[in-house]
Amino acid sequence: MKEIFYKNLQKSVSEKEKQLAILIDPDKFDISEVKSFLNKIPKETTHLLVGGSTVANGETEAAVQALKAETELPIFLFPGDHSHITAFADALLFLTLLSGRNAEYLIGQQIKSISKLKNFSLEIISTGYILIDGGNNSSVSKVTNTEPLPQEDIEMIVDTALAGQFMGAKLIYLEAGSGAKLPVKPEIISKVKKAINIPLIVGGGIKTETQKQEAYNSGADMIVMGTAYEENPKSQIPNSK
Repeated sequence: MKEIFYKNLQKSVSEKEKQLAILIDPDKFDISEVKSFLNKIPKETTHLLVGGSTVANGETEAAVQALKAETELPIFLFPGDHSHITAFADALLFLTLLSGRNAEYLIGQQIKSISKLKNFSLEIISTGYILIDGGNNSSVSKVTNTEPLPQEDIEMIVDTALAGQFMGAKLIYLEAGSGAKLPVKPEIISKVKKAINIPLIVGGGIKTETQKQEAYNSGADMIVMGTAYEENPKSQIPNSK
């Protein structure tokens, strides 16, 4: 299987071109408003992520198909469950919840996805997913029955990220959780970036331009934003068109 989208990301990282992904939760997404939604996201958006922790059957596929009809931006799946995987996306973030100790999300869900993936042409990108405490009880924590890593334990976060890389992850994703009160601290981003040599994604709790730039300046290669575009009117959205 060709690694078109991952190689494009690697190229952007090597050329120090920062990436911005907008996360779309199918549970909260009105497919009849796709054009309006795409018109209000920033011009610098490079990717769309589609997924959520609790998504009804068929909603992810419907959202992906609706988006595909209106945009050429690459669409990556960010699934909370193997049943959310659809062949209509461009790539799949094949997540391993490195911060948790629940075997279902370390290997169980991954095995359950294989019967689908064997027959799909999705580009699969192994992703080490690390849940960081964002000051709230996130849906990821509830669904996976795992605790986030405390932001104060930077050494543990760095070691977890590096372990993910050594295990073969092609991306590390630091996530403060949907609706986080606090984004991942710049110091954490900086130290993780210095420790690994694969692209670093950071999301959760990033709602302002200042927070976004802090994350970029600390070493994030891709920022993921979502809640700001679900909750805010256009006039309050950072860098909206």
